[in-house]
Amino acid sequence: MPFHEKSAWIMSVALLLGGAFYGWTVTTISAELGRLAPPILPAVLVYTVIIVIVATVGHILVAMTSPRDAREAADEREKRIVERMGHLSGYVLGFGIIVALGTYLFTYDGNLMFYIAFGSLMLSQLAEYVGQIVLYRVGVY
Repeated sequence: MPFHEKSAWIMSVALLLGGAFYGWTVTTISAELGRLAPPILPAVLVYTVIIVIVATVGHILVAMTSPRDAREAADEREKRIVERMGHLSGYVLGFGIIVALGTYLFTYDGNLMFYIAFGSLMLSQLAEYVGQIVLYRVGVY
């Protein structure tokens, strides 16, 4: 398994763990309030810290277990995979932002718009990494 594929796995796990924490936090606080909670800066900071810690520890462990792979530059196939999925993840992000803005036009709920935009950012990154994994696995680029 190439280092870049391992990196995509690590980042997918990091995003899922961070997203699960943030989603749970917002759901819990919203249930207590009886309405959608406003964006919570401490929760966003913890979300960021979770992603940074999981990504850092994961990459260090992978680099320690296969240092040669970690030092190698991406080959042409890997560059195309990363480029292709980066391009496609932009569509996920763009679609999510359009949905967020459209939702705001009909509900005037800035909190909901924030969560849709934030969720689309998370989903676009997750789509990029999962897409990379799939392309590595099927060998199509």
